Amino acid sequence: MNREEQKQLAKAYQELFAEVSAILFQHDLVGIKFESNTDEYDPEAGTILPRLRPGATAEEVAGIVREEFIRWFGRDAPEPAESYLAMAEEIRAAYERRLGRQFGPC
Repeated sequence: MNREEQKQLAKAYQELFAEVSAILFQHDLVGIKFESNTDEYDPEAGTILPRLRPGATAEEVAGIVREEFIRWFGRDAPEPAESYLAMAEEIRAAYERRLGRQFGPC
């Protein structure tokens, strides 16, 4: 990978991080959104992103998000597992859009 490709990949990751955090904020399954704290889900986005893989299904992404929410929020993590599916599909689509070119289709 040359320097320009590295720059493009870093930019794609930054954009994906911001998008995933925004998706988590929009869905706000934990109920911590107060309109002005738009970075509230940044820590969770930071632990979800490294676990995403090309070719992952929405169900697999939902499992990752649920596991991270349990890790971050414990008893306050939302149930049932199906409540994560819509959000997971958006995250999966964002991953494909932002990084699919670098790593193949998601």
